[in-house]
Amino acid sequence: MKQRSTFKMVMIANLSAISIILYLIGSFVPIFSFYFAPFLNIQFSNLPAIIGGFVMGPVAGSMVVVVRALVKLPFTSTGGVGELADLIIGVSTVVIASLIYRKYHTKKGAIYASIAGVITWTTVAVLANWLFLLRFYVNLYGFDAVIGMLRGVDYINEDNFYWMFSLVIGIPFNLGLSVVVYFFTFIVYKRISGFFKQLNEQFND
Repeated sequence: MKQRSTFKMVMIANLSAISIILYLIGSFVPIFSFYFAPFLNIQFSNLPAIIGGFVMGPVAGSMVVVVRALVKLPFTSTGGVGELADLIIGVSTVVIASLIYRKYHTKKGAIYASIAGVITWTTVAVLANWLFLLRFYVNLYGFDAVIGMLRGVDYINEDNFYWMFSLVIGIPFNLGLSVVVYFFTFIVYKRISGFFKQLNEQFND
């Protein structure tokens, strides 16, 4: 039992490290920014967390998200608000997807889990932006500065900003990103899960 717990902690640590690296790549390489809103980064840091959730369960997957958020926190430029949103989105999608996959541990179950994960990710992300993240940026930098960072969306103004941003940018961005992340998760999961199983057997010999 102790060896199994130790192995799980080692796997969580490794997946967290990969998640952090993927976050850094997406954050600092310009080509991974969303064209219409350059402050939105296209990064795949939730992929290791989802894989961890599929392999070891929702708690383990959520721990990867938590570790990533804690590592990011000292370098925050949003007073922790962005990290809070990232934490809520990551944990929500990982928990929902991994719980479904745990109950329906088949290829079809993985598809259902991925679809549920995409819906959860998009819904929670849009709500987080609507309820507090966008408002934080507007209060911190001012509306003109925030709207000035957007491209090709002249029809967004101060009166319609919150709902129009969600409709035109928030939903397409998060839906597209989550679909891509879950697509790659679906592709690599089987190989990685087999590798995890072999490591677990060797670790507990």
